[in-house]
Amino acid sequence: MLNNLKDYQLILASQSPRRHQMLKELGLIFEIRTKEVEEVYPGGLDTEQIPVYLSELKAKAFEEDIKSNELVITADTIVCVDDWILGKPKDREDAVKMLNALSNRSHQVISGVCLMSKEKKVSFSTTTNVHFKALSDEEIDYYIDNYKPFDKAGAYGIQEWIGFIGIDGIEGSYFNVVGLPIQRMYQELSKF
Repeated sequence: MLNNLKDYQLILASQSPRRHQMLKELGLIFEIRTKEVEEVYPGGLDTEQIPVYLSELKAKAFEEDIKSNELVITADTIVCVDDWILGKPKDREDAVKMLNALSNRSHQVISGVCLMSKEKKVSFSTTTNVHFKALSDEEIDYYIDNYKPFDKAGAYGIQEWIGFIGIDGIEGSYFNVVGLPIQRMYQELSKF
């Protein structure tokens, strides 16, 4: 469908199985290639700028060895409640703290994406507002013990049990909350 990309070898620089699945469902042929990057951002960035900065940082790791026919896709997702930015939980206690903070309130899920070739770089972010019902301690414990959400920003996956029972509303892209704003990415890829 994206004929403008036929001369590119697409590289998804992510280990996320959810991102892999979304690109496959989009009908794209891609290779997975990752590099270790210390995900640290400078102070003073607006919340929307943080995941864009981190996705560009991940893309920068490919600058030296990217070939002229390659297009690298990098992404980063953060969860923000009030002014607290929730990354991936360090451990069970951290996951409990995060889910308690999200319980019975709204938060933002912000994904940053960077599309980079030898000649061009396009970056953008997408924000989705998510509202959780009040979660009981038993629900939080059950979810963490059975789904082990330690690889997910904010300690939850909307597509898992806690999303089914706990999320009572979203404004914006569902797929952004899963981990990749696929509609916006499709638009940007079609213009690349």
